[in-house]
Order: sequence, then C-alpha cells, then structure tokens
Amino acid sequence: MDKRQLIKKALEAKEKSYAPYSNFHVGAALLTKNGKIYTGCNIESASYTPTNCAERTAIFKAVSEGDREFVAIAIVGDSKTYTYPCGVCRQVIREFGKDIKIIVAKSEDDYKEYDLEELFPHSFGPEDLNVKTGRE
Repeated sequence: MDKRQLIKKALEAKEKSYAPYSNFHVGAALLTKNGKIYTGCNIESASYTPTNCAERTAIFKAVSEGDREFVAIAIVGDSKTYTYPCGVCRQVIREFGKDIKIIVAKSEDDYKEYDLEELFPHSFGPEDLNVKTGRE
C-alpha cells in the first residue's frame, strides 16, 4: 500500500469527525497485515471523558472485525503542524505490536513516518505482564 493512499483514506475519515466542542477534526487510517484498511475519526462527547480519538476508533473497528496485526497507521488533523497520537492512543497502538509504522501527515505529500519506539520509548506491553495474551 502506498503511504499516500493511506493518508488519503485518513483525510477522508477526518471529514466524518464529530468535534462540535473542540472543532479539532482528526482522521486515521489503519493498514492491517492482510492489506485491509480501517478508518476512524474522533468522536466527542459533551462530557469529554467518553470522547474517542480517531486512532482508537480505527483500531477498535479492526479488532471488532477480527484483525489484530497492523502494519501502519496514518493520522491527520486540523493542526498547522503534524497531529501525533496522544498517550492513550500510543498505548493502544502498542498493545498490538511494536513494529507498526506511524505516519503523521498534513497532506498526501507532506508527511513524516516514525517507528512506534521513536514516539513511545520504553513502552509497556503484553509481554510485561505474566499472562498469556493469545497473540503468539
């Protein structure tokens, strides 16, 4: 999958954002190992706490459909700079592996790519717990 195509899907998802309080719209597109793309947008709530970020929306959609192996996620927002995943989203991304590429973009032609380790060093994951995750 071309990175620009993934970014384009994230831009399309951003248009579906529900952000009446912050007016900050975010879209994400998640590429799975099998080549499927799941999109997500941020969804706000008047009480703020139940608000869900675009990245988590895309990941939760994928997981609810049985996909748990991710290759890359593209994230776009309304910022004049790049929109990076928040700490909670970084932790959820990390849950499904350290090898995912994170692409932050302003447009299809203006983007940066990171390894999760660059954005979330010394992260805590399933292997840090003494439990079986079912993801061998």
